[in-house]
Amino acid sequence: MPLRARVATSVSRTAAALSRAAGRGDGSVIGGWIGLKIEPELLRHLAVGRRIALVSGTNGKTTTTRLSAAAVAVAGRVATNSYGANMPTGHTSALAKAGTTPYAVLEVDEHYLPQVIGATDAEVVALLNLSRDQLDRAKEVAMMAQLWRQCLAAHPAVRVIANADDPMVVWAAHAATAVTWFSAGQRWTDDSWVCPACGAHIAREEADSGGLPPAGPGDWRCTGCDLRRPTPQWSVEDDGIVGPDGRWHKVALQLPGRVNLGNAATALALADAFDVRPERAVPKLAEVTSIAGRYAVVERDGRRIRLLLAKNPASWLEAFDMATPAPTLLSINARDPDGLDTSWLFDVDFAPLRGRELLITGDRAYDLAVRLTVNDVPFRHVPTFAEAVTGVPAGPLEVIANYTAFQDIRAELDRVL
Repeated sequence: MPLRARVATSVSRTAAALSRAAGRGDGSVIGGWIGLKIEPELLRHLAVGRRIALVSGTNGKTTTTRLSAAAVAVAGRVATNSYGANMPTGHTSALAKAGTTPYAVLEVDEHYLPQVIGATDAEVVALLNLSRDQLDRAKEVAMMAQLWRQCLAAHPAVRVIANADDPMVVWAAHAATAVTWFSAGQRWTDDSWVCPACGAHIAREEADSGGLPPAGPGDWRCTGCDLRRPTPQWSVEDDGIVGPDGRWHKVALQLPGRVNLGNAATALALADAFDVRPERAVPKLAEVTSIAGRYAVVERDGRRIRLLLAKNPASWLEAFDMATPAPTLLSINARDPDGLDTSWLFDVDFAPLRGRELLITGDRAYDLAVRLTVNDVPFRHVPTFAEAVTGVPAGPLEVIANYTAFQDIRAELDRVL
């Protein structure tokens, strides 16, 4: 690297290390921020000589990135932003900290994907899903799909790993030259009823198919143009994953929920793009446990507390699927990282929580209280997380929280995660 880039890399590592030593965070942002101030092209310099994969989407980026990094590590050392700092500052910090590695797997915020592809000359890009997120500042879903589509058309050398179950992702990925399709499912469909190509209705059920052949389980098609679900090369079947050669691979994850089997399918497809065979990668997936505190289980005062992160309607739906029927605490904030608009709560059906002991807390607990009342879901408000812990019997306690509420609870648990 040029001298300025070498200096910037050294300063970036030092700043990140000092941040960690001072207890001010993991250093995954400040290191990259300072490095880029010294050398604005630092990310480009750090990317040279590595085979790089990017993972982007509204939900599941951090988990899929962690699983993918574990799978690719079979082939060699991997640099990754494992704490979820998914903008160029985080990417820069991660690559600077890792030193020389043959591979990098980086989580990328949806908005920054074009910028990061351009800066890193990424070889592989995995596109997970697109749904509404942070209503006060995120792009409308079809606009994001258009951004991705234009980006992929401008980078024909990129190999794309794309979710065949999401019409928005499929439309965007069709602009790519080489696409591998995986099936991860799409439980949340409220943001993809209208075709992004022609504006006609997306048919998902026989009665809704507009005279076309009925859509089968998981199938979809546009009623106005030829956009339809591609045939996936990688798919979830029972408790395993089927690859392009038709072979079924049992996947024993330590992570809960069927959604994580879909994330594992993405990781295997991504690793395969780097010539890592699934039979070698699958055992590595089983070694992944907590991801930046997500899914972590902590014993405290006789309670077995499990943390689940949920930030938008799609991820709350998946969190309900993962949660056991134990006492459950919901915590909602609306600080800047969360998005300031909480009206999305009315897009979430909280009915699956009926019949369990339910507690709520957080800065915007009253907003949540109104939504639960409308949804006819009984609850009890507790002012603090500590009161929630002491307010339930000994045993399991499920905690579902959005970004800053999740971090507040992690801090209160003394960062033992």
